[in-house]
Amino acid sequence: MRILSIQSLVSYGHVGNSAAVFPLQRIGVDVMPVPTVCFSNHTGYGAWSGPMLSGDNVREIVSGIEDRGGLENVDAVLSGYQGGNDIGDAILDAVARVKKHSPNAIYACDPVLGNATSGCHVSPEVQDLIRDRVVPHADLIAPNQFELGFITGTSPDSLSSTLEAADKAREIGPRTILVKNVVRPDRDPDTIEMLTVTDDGAWIVQTPQLPGKTNGSGDVTTALFTAHLLRSGTPQTHSRARLQVFSSCLRSPLRRASVNCNSSRRRKRMPTRACASLRQGCAEPPPKKSGHSREIAILHASRRANHVILHSRA
Repeated sequence: MRILSIQSLVSYGHVGNSAAVFPLQRIGVDVMPVPTVCFSNHTGYGAWSGPMLSGDNVREIVSGIEDRGGLENVDAVLSGYQGGNDIGDAILDAVARVKKHSPNAIYACDPVLGNATSGCHVSPEVQDLIRDRVVPHADLIAPNQFELGFITGTSPDSLSSTLEAADKAREIGPRTILVKNVVRPDRDPDTIEMLTVTDDGAWIVQTPQLPGKTNGSGDVTTALFTAHLLRSGTPQTHSRARLQVFSSCLRSPLRRASVNCNSSRRRKRMPTRACASLRQGCAEPPPKKSGHSREIAILHASRRANHVILHSRA
């Protein structure tokens, strides 16, 4: 599998390509990373240094890859944060070039706009770019719930309204929607949920929420979900992608933290047990229950207490 990944690069920390490339390589993906920025660190630190590449810079890199025959047999183009119109145009140009050489390639876009807490943190021109020009060209988008609402002009705050917003997004262009953080009133506050909606139905996966905030986890999730979807062809693999995030990237740091932390929540290492239970495989689905405008089936990924739950909309 080959993926052209056009994202930011940082030397200190892990976001963008600095977060996504290595996990993809670990599962056997041939990644061609193209930077949009080369920063010292994530901008969330408040101060950083390094250049932001122009759209022409990105085009030159992609053109060089094309000259080497590197755009042949590409399975996906992956993009994340887009700093301006020129970068967005360059990414769309790269998608067109890839699909010329690899007609079956998909464009997977993480439409980075902001979050419900801080609102949009990109310029108005980038907001318009992503909503009006990038999303219609994407085959797969991976917004958070806030970004999904912005793209569709809705305010999803429940499972039902999030499903409806995802359907609206699919009317714009992308056939696969991964909502990376579903916030709803009846969700267990110690869990986090992701929702996938496709032509075949909808699936939501719930896992224990890890303590603290980890920049770059969304970038890894989008990348691994894209790779597993391409590899298996089944949208249920977003649960496997989240498992990869836990076990490959976050479990070891949490284990080390639990040694030095007095927090009982960390000492329990609940996410680690949830990951282990996933490896036991899925149980047979119970009878379908009605919900939303269609039926929802609940699949238990494990019979253990700390389990992952999948809701499948028929």
